[in-house]
Amino acid sequence: MIEIPEFDLEQLVSGAGGTVLDYLTPLATPWALLQALVIALCYGIALLIANLVTPPLEERLRHIESQPQLMRVLVVPLRRLKWILFAILLWLASYLLSEVTWPSRGYYVGLASSLALAGVTIGIVSRFIRNRSLATLFAYSAWTVAALFIGGILNVALTALDTAAFTIGDFRLSLLAVFKAVLFLTILIWFALLAGNFLERRIRLNEDIAPALQVLLSKFIKFALLTVAVLGTVSAVGIDLTALTVFSGALGLGIGFGLQKIASNLISGIIILSDRSIKPGDVISLGETFGWINSLNSRYVSVITRDGVEYLIPNESFVSERVVNWSYSTKNIRLEIKFGVSYDSDPYEVRKIAVEAVSQIERVLEKPLPVCHIVGFGDSSIDLVLRFWIRDPKNGLTNIRGNVFLALWDAFKEHDIEIPYPHRQLIFPDNAVAPSTAPTSFSEK
Repeated sequence: MIEIPEFDLEQLVSGAGGTVLDYLTPLATPWALLQALVIALCYGIALLIANLVTPPLEERLRHIESQPQLMRVLVVPLRRLKWILFAILLWLASYLLSEVTWPSRGYYVGLASSLALAGVTIGIVSRFIRNRSLATLFAYSAWTVAALFIGGILNVALTALDTAAFTIGDFRLSLLAVFKAVLFLTILIWFALLAGNFLERRIRLNEDIAPALQVLLSKFIKFALLTVAVLGTVSAVGIDLTALTVFSGALGLGIGFGLQKIASNLISGIIILSDRSIKPGDVISLGETFGWINSLNSRYVSVITRDGVEYLIPNESFVSERVVNWSYSTKNIRLEIKFGVSYDSDPYEVRKIAVEAVSQIERVLEKPLPVCHIVGFGDSSIDLVLRFWIRDPKNGLTNIRGNVFLALWDAFKEHDIEIPYPHRQLIFPDNAVAPSTAPTSFSEK
């Protein structure tokens, strides 16, 4: 049975209204104008000092560009120096007014000091959150809580949110629990991702761990941290985990039908990382895509081609389709090009010249040695194949083949070896008269 308690709006309004009156009542006194002048004076002094100090400090910070993390830590507070000074000056002014005069006569200055300090703190912390959406959510949430706390109506708001709730059996869910869950989940996920990225960088620096195992460990650590964050959030807001068993059947059914492809890609990703069939840096061909593995992710593999295009290929494709891994067990691969020479050429000399020409190219390996073989006698040429090895397929295959063809062209020109092209000859019988305008023979390229 669902029970929805009555929301006491009158109590909330009366509590908030009383607090607002507490703030507005001192405005009718001369001390309110004096405090406003003090606030304006503090802002002017802070602005003047910040304008004088900030430029030379920024000039000094440019000398530590080699340490971007340290530079970021120093630049973020520096760009808010005006507000930091403003908060400090307001606090000093509030303290002096409270000590020299009555404590209540520094009320608005103290209030402005608390708001300025909250603004500076929230602004600095939010800048260190790289995810802009998460940073915006944190800033709005923190500002709301800070404003309610400084205004003295935080308890009233919390009571109102806790009152707005519904109950299913022994399970009670209120707006306060929802907001707490969102807040805790956001903070814990942020810490989980921060810790996961730090551990991932440390793992990648360990050369004793294979690349595929590095990725597997990194993904497992991130998954474990995120799981702990979710369970910690549920426990922190006071939700009994056994109450969630009601929804487990529907959730499993949804995963089985709606998330079938996602589950398949996740499992395929685990298989890829386990059997190490591909790893970052490998040169692969999948269908019409040729490139090298940039990164392995839980749902897809990032492949960068020679033209700079990055393809995000689902993990399932690497498990169910034929994949050519040019650097699976070794980065050395053999390439071959086919060419033909005239029948007037010496095939022994041609083979020797071809091997010497390809050996001069930088990317061609000396071992195994390049080889050249005759593969057939064509209609117009002696057909040969030249085979050679390289160890850097990620730097391109078409370009190295082009360089080999150019080397053969230069070598054959130097030794007067002809590269033939197809030609045909027409022969007329003795009793036939050839047209005067028709050629007796022609060649076509």
